[in-house]
Amino acid sequence: MNLTEYLAAEWKPALGCTEPAAVALAACLAAGQGQGEPRMVRLVLDARTYKNCHAVGIPNSGRRTGVLWALALGAVLKDAHLGLQIFESATPEALARAARLLERGAVHVEVDASRTELHIDCTVASEGGVGRAVMEREHTRLVRLEADGAPVPVPAAQARPEAKAGIREQVASLSLAELAALAGTLTEADRGRLREGVALNLALAEHCVGLLPDGFVPGPEADPWLRIPRLVSAGVLGRMSGEAMTVMSLAGSGNKGITVSVAMSLWAQGGAQHAGHSQARLEEALALACLLTSATTHRLGTLSAICGASNAAGIGIAAGLVHLGGGTAAQMDLAIHNMVGNLAGLICDGAKIGCAMKAMTGVEAAFRSATLALAGFGIPETDGIVGSNGESSLVNLGRLAQRGMAGVDTEILDIMQAKLGPV
Repeated sequence: MNLTEYLAAEWKPALGCTEPAAVALAACLAAGQGQGEPRMVRLVLDARTYKNCHAVGIPNSGRRTGVLWALALGAVLKDAHLGLQIFESATPEALARAARLLERGAVHVEVDASRTELHIDCTVASEGGVGRAVMEREHTRLVRLEADGAPVPVPAAQARPEAKAGIREQVASLSLAELAALAGTLTEADRGRLREGVALNLALAEHCVGLLPDGFVPGPEADPWLRIPRLVSAGVLGRMSGEAMTVMSLAGSGNKGITVSVAMSLWAQGGAQHAGHSQARLEEALALACLLTSATTHRLGTLSAICGASNAAGIGIAAGLVHLGGGTAAQMDLAIHNMVGNLAGLICDGAKIGCAMKAMTGVEAAFRSATLALAGFGIPETDGIVGSNGESSLVNLGRLAQRGMAGVDTEILDIMQAKLGPV
């Protein structure tokens, strides 16, 4: 694995929340195997994907939200080549057709609680046949396509062969020192791709400042500790509200991409006593922050019981800022200890506008954690789930997320399903 391969897999453009976009993509692919108007749409998905579709806004939909709208809209859209930017093709006519499906009660969603990884299984019965599309493990990894019960070759654009070890697993197997060394191997093309993502995410954040109360996000002259977390929250709020602007996602999450890139880029420009840093140094620190976000996401699970925008992205930012400030690997360990000892247990109760506050909390904690680590302070391994080094702290955090909080996730799902009433 090199950084070019990593960025191709983990640093991707997306429009709107990733999970409803993946649901819509599966519905679009399934509907494409039949002809005529859809008559019935049925979706079976894992609990955590359902959780992230439950209340989130859908771009170009007139502020509509939730899994039922994502599913109905996907079933009437035509261009699967748009991938996770599928909502770009939503039109008033498509919204009217989706609304008719919903009004007839023709859209059905079931949760398969036995699935522990991403699973999206969509069947669309149309006037001219029945189509089925199944996504697994990754948001665009199509593993099965059917027309009238018979398998259909998977289009090359959606084909994702199973790797011996996924990119996140490979990244998670590296030490902090190895991740820092890898971040230093950026090519000019890699740097350009990082800059492209930063520009997209900053544009969304700045555009969405108006969604927050007047004066909540101060101007560029304000203290970075105050301005940057609030600007991150504006970007996440806009994305969760369904703003029709493409972002660069990270580790399968637009919120992680916004949180890491906005925080890192703006801190480098004006943080650290306003000293500023070179563009090249920022890009290497940003690459490290992205890598560690992916590694932490692997520990937590792609869709986790623990908030990824505050924990995975926050941990990436904390270590990236230590690296940006010239810190050592030992100080990066301290930054991770500070994050794990502080934010572990902040739950994920689905994608929704409240994620904006959690992302803001994660950035604030990352700034504190990095500053303390650079001063030589870290929560000791004698405390709670903090480990002997950064990697062991991440292992412990992953254990908490994947095993210790399984019951929490079940209760969250039950609460959310009880709220899924009439559209």
